[in-house]
Formats: sequence, structure tokens, C-alpha cells
Amino acid sequence: MSINTFLKLVEIQTKLASLFPFLLGTLFATYYFDSFSPINTLLFFLSMIIFDMTTTAINNLMDYQKAKDEGYKDEVNIIGQEKLSEKLVVRLIVAMLVIAFLLGIILVFRTNIILLLIGAVCFFIGIFYTFGPVPISRMPLGEPISGLTMGFGIFFIAAFVNVEPGTLLSLAFEGTRFMVEGDMVLILSLFLVSLPAVFLIANIMLANNTCDLEQDILNHRYTLPFYIGKKRAVQLFNGLVYSSYAVVVIAIILGLLHPILLLLVVTILPMRKNLAVYNAKQVKSETFVIAIKNIILFCSSEVVLLAISLLFR
Repeated sequence: MSINTFLKLVEIQTKLASLFPFLLGTLFATYYFDSFSPINTLLFFLSMIIFDMTTTAINNLMDYQKAKDEGYKDEVNIIGQEKLSEKLVVRLIVAMLVIAFLLGIILVFRTNIILLLIGAVCFFIGIFYTFGPVPISRMPLGEPISGLTMGFGIFFIAAFVNVEPGTLLSLAFEGTRFMVEGDMVLILSLFLVSLPAVFLIANIMLANNTCDLEQDILNHRYTLPFYIGKKRAVQLFNGLVYSSYAVVVIAIILGLLHPILLLLVVTILPMRKNLAVYNAKQVKSETFVIAIKNIILFCSSEVVLLAISLLFR
């Protein structure tokens, strides 16, 4: 398998959905908690990106094996396009999964054992998102679960590995007893600040499922747009974008973000143009990219402004 084919199998271009919450969580921890651990950050980044590639490879393999439409298997799915051996794909998946797991274990030893439980939940969701008799991605739960797991989960762990152990959440053992401690206010603060990433990542899957609605029905995939219809799916897509701006304003009012983040409002103008294009038609080859453009526009601007806010910490 060539490197180019491997990158297509893991859909490397979609990894922005992981990169942005990682950067935002790391920058927020540095800004709000005045804490940064370069080694922990690197370890988490490698584990996160490898696991993300693993879940995408599993998704492509499951879609290939479960497809009812032969045209999709041979012409759309990368495994059929490149005539890849299913056994080779499985071996790659297992290898990447083991590497991501080992990196995660190192992080657990460097932080707190509670990270093992958090990571286990993320691994479970990541694997069964596309694997099993009824994958999460084939249900109407796909959008909220992908948004929360990646948008909040990655954001939280990126902050968790950078702050002092016990600041956010910890698990301690004493004999046969154990105790979980955490700061509810800080955790809710992280959740609020992560919501734009949650919404915009959910929108990527929402746009994908809206554009693929007819093909998904042929392949017996009944996703959220199937249940709410295309019109409401498009309305939800728009609502999540505008809600992202509202969340940033609320976070500034609460003192969680620096007022310089208000400059994000400037991006509403190009964002409205993007939404107008998407609202006009929902075609995978033409307008799915709008969901990608939206997260790049919003989150890259937020990353830059958060980085600048470190100067005023």
C-alpha cells in the first residue's frame, strides 16, 4: 500500500476535526490555568491523531463490508477503488490501535489513572462508532456523539494533560476504597468553551449525512437527516453555526475568554456566504466542503485569537 493510498484510507484531510479541539483545549489550559506541559501535549497529540486515523480506517472497512450497493463498493469506497486486501487493512487498524493505546498508557502514568477511564470511553465510542452490528454512525445519534466525543472529549483531555494533577478530575485509591474528586465549575467551564467545536464537528457529520441521504437509504443507513428530513437538517446546520458565536460571547461575559475573542464576530460575514451556498443545495461533491470551510474559518480564527490572548494573560 502506497503512502498516498494509506492517507486516503484514513482520510487525512478530515483530521482537522481532531486538530482544532486539541489546539483550543491546549491554548485554553495555557490561558486560563497558566499551565502547559509540552511532553504530555505531544504524547496526547500522537495518540489522538493515530486513533482518529484508526477509527476512519474502521469506518471505511465497515462501509465496504456492509454496502448493499456494488457501485459504492467498487467506485466510491477507497478499499474497492484501490483493490486493497481486507486482511491488510485489518492489520493496519490493529497496529495503529496498539500504538495509540500504548501512548495513552504512558500519559496515564504521567497524569492520573482517571485518564485511563476517560480514554477507555473514548476508545469504546471511537471503535463502535463504525464497528458492530449497529454502528453509532448508522443511527441518528451519530452527530451528537461525534460532536461531544471529539469536540468536548479532545478539548477536555488536551486541557487535562496540561494542568496540575487533581485540578480538574482525579481518582485515588486507599486500600480497598477509592475516591473520585473533581471541580464541577471548572469542568462545566471547559464544556462551555468547547461547545463551538462540538457544534461544528457535529455539523461535519450532519452535512455528510444530509448530502448522502439517498445513498445511505440504499445502503440501509438511517441517520439523523432520514428522521428529521433534509429541510430541518439544513436548519439545524445553520442553527449550530450561529450558536457557536453565541457561546463565545457568553464565555467572554463569564470571564472564561479574553474580550479579544469578540473579533470572531467579523467572521460572520464570510460564514453567512458559506451558509447561503450550502442552503441552496446539499450535494456531496459540491457543498459538503462548506462544513469543512466553516470549522476552518471559525476555529482557526479562535485559535489565533486565543494565542494572542496569552499576551494579555
